[in-house]
Amino acid sequence: MSVTVTIVDREAVRALWTEVQGFYVRDRRLKRAQSVMEQILQNHAELTGEAVRQYLDAVRGYFSGFHREAKHHLQRIDRRLEQLAQLQFNATAERGVANRRLEITQSVLSRVESLQKT
Repeated sequence: MSVTVTIVDREAVRALWTEVQGFYVRDRRLKRAQSVMEQILQNHAELTGEAVRQYLDAVRGYFSGFHREAKHHLQRIDRRLEQLAQLQFNATAERGVANRRLEITQSVLSRVESLQKT
């Protein structure tokens, strides 16, 4: 028979609880978990492995969806930035060609003007 002993760092749990408190949470499961953990921490009650597991599951369940959404949003923005960079590169190259054409045609027109004055 094997027994798993988990030593929980109470201050680490308190730090996580405090960080989560900074968010506006409407999810009932997480609100309940926050409340239970608050009671345990405030009353200096025993911080059991089961209580910590349930708390961490609630926090992970709530924040993993937001994390995934933010990650996908960042990927979409990066793709848009890559497209914009390509557009800027193409426009800069096109501007260079147009500017060179302007210089060449200006040179020709200047010669025409010069010859007409003589």
